[in-house]
Amino acid sequence: MRIIAFYSPKGGVGKTAAAVNMAYLASRENISTLLWDLDPQGAASFYLAGAEMVKGRKLSKLLEGKSPIARFIHEDVYPNLDFIPAHSSFRNFDIKLEQEEGHNALKDLLAPLSEDTSLVILDCPPTLSRLTEQVLEVADKVYVPMVPTWLSLNSWNQLREFVKDKKLGSKKLRPFFSMVDRRKNLHREILAQGSELFGHQVPAAVPYASAVERMGEEGQPLELLAPNSPAAVEFRKLWVSIRKDLWAR
Repeated sequence: MRIIAFYSPKGGVGKTAAAVNMAYLASRENISTLLWDLDPQGAASFYLAGAEMVKGRKLSKLLEGKSPIARFIHEDVYPNLDFIPAHSSFRNFDIKLEQEEGHNALKDLLAPLSEDTSLVILDCPPTLSRLTEQVLEVADKVYVPMVPTWLSLNSWNQLREFVKDKKLGSKKLRPFFSMVDRRKNLHREILAQGSELFGHQVPAAVPYASAVERMGEEGQPLELLAPNSPAAVEFRKLWVSIRKDLWAR
C-alpha cells in the first residue's frame, strides 16, 4: 500500500481539488484507492459527490479503538474509489494525537487498510501541527500545491524548515504549481524559475479555472465534468508523475 498526502501550510491553494482528481484518476486505472479527508472543513465531500451524499462520523470512537476504520469508509463512491469524509470533530485530531505519545497513531489507523487498498490519499488541513507531523512521517510522498506568488514561496520555505527540523524527510516533498494565471507577470516569472526554486518540481501547472470551481457545485471530479479543459490536462500530467513516483521500476 502506498500513501500520499496533499498538504500546504497555506489554505486556498487548490489542495483538495488536486487530491480528489488524483483519487479519481487512480481509481480509473483500477488502482484500489482510498481518499481520506482529514480537513474538518470537508471540501472533498462537495468535490466528490455533493455534501448530502457523503457524511462523516465522529472521530473519538475511531481514535479510542471503539470503532474500526472500516465503519468510517464509504465504499465505491466511484468504482475502486473509497472515501472517508471529514467530520467537524476532526478539529480535535491534534488534541487526541498529543495524548498518544511515542508512536504514530495515524499509521496505526491506516494499517488495517493494507489488505484491500493499493493507494491511500490524505487530504490534509493547512496547519503545522502534530497531525501534520504524523502525515509527513507516514506518507511516501507529499504533494504541495504552490500558487506562483512570493507568499506561497515563503510558505514553501517554512514547510521545508519544519520538515528539516522534525527530521521527516524533505526528499519526499513534491511541489507543483496550482491556480496559475498566466496573464499575470509574476506568475509567469515564477513559473520560469520553478526548477531553480524547487530542485525537484512536478511537471504540472494547474491553471486557475472556473471548471475547477464547478467541481463543488456539480459534485464531480474534473475528469467527468470537463475532461478537455486545460486544468484536466494538467491534472492528468500530475497523475502520471505521481504514478511514476510511486511505482517506478
